[in-house]
Amino acid sequence: MSARPRAIVLLSGGLDSATAAAIARSDGFDLFALTIAYGQRHRVEIEAARAVARALGAERHVELQVDLSAFGGSALTDRIDVPKDRDLEAAGIPSTYVPARNTVFLSLAMAWAEAVGAQDIYIGVNALDYSGYPDCRPEFILAFERLAALATKAGVAGATLRIHAPLMRMTKAEIVRRGIALHVDYALTHSCYDPDAAGAPCGHCDSCRLRAKGFAEAGVGDPALRR
Repeated sequence: MSARPRAIVLLSGGLDSATAAAIARSDGFDLFALTIAYGQRHRVEIEAARAVARALGAERHVELQVDLSAFGGSALTDRIDVPKDRDLEAAGIPSTYVPARNTVFLSLAMAWAEAVGAQDIYIGVNALDYSGYPDCRPEFILAFERLAALATKAGVAGATLRIHAPLMRMTKAEIVRRGIALHVDYALTHSCYDPDAAGAPCGHCDSCRLRAKGFAEAGVGDPALRR
């Protein structure tokens, strides 16, 4: 059994979560990767998460089925068109926002952390190059840490559950550069919200465009496009 501390890593299979997982590993943690199949239309990212977890040497990789499409309310989980080529600087929250998704995900990560004795959770949220989701803000992360102190047996006993959001203040280009420095294989990752039947990215949704912007500004090619 490893003597290294454990961290729960929310792993979607995208660029950001893969980078956050690599940072957790470089911080000295054994990775306990958690992937949520939440009824998203871009389920190819789950296959990407499996590949990333293997590549990063995750101690365990758990996939949970939590079908948020039963609620709908998002272009990722309902019969709503994914917006394409929209102004990324436009005000308002886009239709790709999934109601309470990160709250649900962090709650599940918190439960697993308590079960395995982990005191650290890593999540790849970002507040600079992102689509304006309210649950990607630093205020949300701090509020969830406070909740964890009240909501768990470990918290009541005095243990601190730390929510790490190492990408929070980074641009996509900075994220790409950090991942490359940590030898993340971005060819394994998937970011598109609306891939075709073969899993190829659309190139026009917010996630595709932000990813392309990151690689362009970092001055490197996206290896996923060369597969």
